[in-house]
Amino acid sequence: MKACGVELKGSEAIICLLSLESGLFGVPDCRANKFVLKGSSQQDITEFQFAFKKLMQDYKIEHVVIKERPTKGKFSGSAAGFKMESAIQLIEDLNVTLQTNASEKACIKRNPIPVEFKDTGLKMFQQNAFNSAYCYLTNQHFGVDEDDDEYVNPVYKI
Repeated sequence: MKACGVELKGSEAIICLLSLESGLFGVPDCRANKFVLKGSSQQDITEFQFAFKKLMQDYKIEHVVIKERPTKGKFSGSAAGFKMESAIQLIEDLNVTLQTNASEKACIKRNPIPVEFKDTGLKMFQQNAFNSAYCYLTNQHFGVDEDDDEYVNPVYKI
């Protein structure tokens, strides 16, 4: 299974591709590590959506996991970020899931990442996107025990 973790920051969608086959994680090479929304016009959003969709098709990504952001407060997402989130969610034939920060922390506590991030070959700014993809794939492959005291609803499907 291949997943794409996405972290939305400002007008950038930072991505990380991650695969899980036979219990082994892999980080495939990717021609892009982020997408930038150039403006807020309909054409800019359409171009962003097309570029993102094309990358997902080219790499045969089965699922996209977006790190959820709060809508209010100090760490709330920007308008551009919510536009990008909507554009990604509206791509046909692409499964998209929002994942909370609390669920990622619970997942990593249960299943620590087996390798140091610097050894993955990814850029440091991709770490949150990597964590999102890792947690999604871990929860899908190994399952989540809802009777566990540390259980937090890991993902919810859009």
